[in-house]
Amino acid sequence: MANDRNETADARHRARLEAFVVRARRIEAHSLVQDREALRSLANSEWSIVSDSQQITVRQELPPEEVVESAAARVRPLLLKGEQCHYDKALTAIAYFVREGTVPAQMKALRAQWRRRVEETDAEADGGYQVTVHDPATGRRGEMNDISLAHAWIYGDVVHHDAGRRAGADPFGLQERFRAAVPLIAWTTLATIELLDSIRALHAAQRLELSPAALDQPVVLKETTFAQEAKVYTAPVGTPPPADAAAPFPEGWSELVGPDRPTPP
Repeated sequence: MANDRNETADARHRARLEAFVVRARRIEAHSLVQDREALRSLANSEWSIVSDSQQITVRQELPPEEVVESAAARVRPLLLKGEQCHYDKALTAIAYFVREGTVPAQMKALRAQWRRRVEETDAEADGGYQVTVHDPATGRRGEMNDISLAHAWIYGDVVHHDAGRRAGADPFGLQERFRAAVPLIAWTTLATIELLDSIRALHAAQRLELSPAALDQPVVLKETTFAQEAKVYTAPVGTPPPADAAAPFPEGWSELVGPDRPTPP
């Protein structure tokens, strides 16, 4: 019985780890990742102060919203605890298979860092910054930390239309939600590919075993113009189709031929 339980646990952790690797490889292929230093700058929420004799301006240069939106779509499964590829589950799987040395402690530290940077918890303790608004005309006030604003953009503006999140974050506007989301998405992306690098190193050192498919299967399309030789058959509307892919075309179907091809006998 103990062996059965161990085999079940092995299979569960391996499936979660390989699911993470496949998703992380898709994230790694995103355009934002191609310049890791620029990605790190986004994760650190860097900005500059420009001053002249007239005024002081705080300036932030962020990627187009559409680019960040596509990155958010790729990252989102790692944020959801119910997903097999959830970041936390990958950490648990690594610590399960690699129990010696400093790896378990490193996974524990990464888990704590992930929760501080990504998960919505106590606003005062974990938010990188607070945004407060006050409309003197209406008396409307609001206060929200950057993590909650980021999640409002992800789940209220992008991958869902969560009415509750939108209502709660509406006083801050789309701009503030997006400005908060960019460093969260960038940091999550960076943390993911860095963990992927560690997993590959552990696999190369034979401390982790991954299937070739998890490491090699295609995860993104590099070409979206499709051209292949084919045979085309036509029939009057209502003509029964073949029973399955291996069955011949029944009576009523004829092959479409081009001007330079002879008509089939």
